Amino acid sequence: MNQNNIHSDLTFDEQLATARQKLQTKMAPAARKKLDREIRRLEEAIQARIPAIERVRIARNPSRPQTQDYIDGLITEFMELHGDRRFADDGAIIAGMGYLRGRPVMVVGHQRGRSTSDRIKRNFGKPHPEGYRKAARLFDLAHRFGLPIITFIDTQGAEPGVGAEERGQAEAIAANLELMARLEVPIISCVIGEGGSGGALALGVGNVILMQENACYSVITPEGCAAILWREGGPEKVAEAASALKLSAQDLLKLGVIDAIVPEPPGGAHEQPSQAISALGTALEHHLKQLSRLGPKELRHQRERKFAAMGTAFITGTKRAAS
Repeated sequence: MNQNNIHSDLTFDEQLATARQKLQTKMAPAARKKLDREIRRLEEAIQARIPAIERVRIARNPSRPQTQDYIDGLITEFMELHGDRRFADDGAIIAGMGYLRGRPVMVVGHQRGRSTSDRIKRNFGKPHPEGYRKAARLFDLAHRFGLPIITFIDTQGAEPGVGAEERGQAEAIAANLELMARLEVPIISCVIGEGGSGGALALGVGNVILMQENACYSVITPEGCAAILWREGGPEKVAEAASALKLSAQDLLKLGVIDAIVPEPPGGAHEQPSQAISALGTALEHHLKQLSRLGPKELRHQRERKFAAMGTAFITGTKRAAS
């Protein structure tokens, strides 16, 4: 084998393994730098060829960091606030105030839970109306105190049960959309796992939308889409639906739905949670710094222009409004 090259007849995975192994050996600084570039190229190539349904599986990995993990890793002096002041507290939504690297922020996010008992308590991350109304209460509080808002999106969708509908699920989601659209503080929404339907969008009206590279964000789950379109839930149809939904970060960046992709460790955020948390923290810090240059009215107008421009990617010759 020529030590200066990697076999071109190997798969990307095999080439990457070979390159990483070679990186452990002694070599000249220039050769090491060249090999580092080759490793990054191979990692990007592997990411680009991951099927959409596989990204959904990675996004749903139970070991993937959840909102509580990001709060523990990034937010200091976090004080959780409870209840919607109308009906109850909803464990599917975690919300409170704290500091992100010295900057005071309001944090709201979905929480799926880890253990069986915790998942039941959190309703598997599917909020009831009281969860969205708790979020709205804290959005309004952040607006009054001029606090930037950070949201973490990780849900298959809102709770669809009879009780939730009786308590006004659709109205609660719609009210959040309207409220977030008119707030005059910076809002950064982060898709950290699976962002599904209006249950995700109710926390997603932000000035900047960040998405981890193996997360997914769509109007419906692939299983639900396959059931509606083909009345079939087999693996092939579910995979076809996932591809058609364009739910990957790479597709959504091209379509102008999200603003930036936050890289994950090789294999996914669950492989090296601390690294994934740190990367998202760096991205949040950067974008908060950028948004802090805008005044209250500018923040609102920028958000309005951003969402009004969505969909123009399908119109030939139309440019997306600056965000």
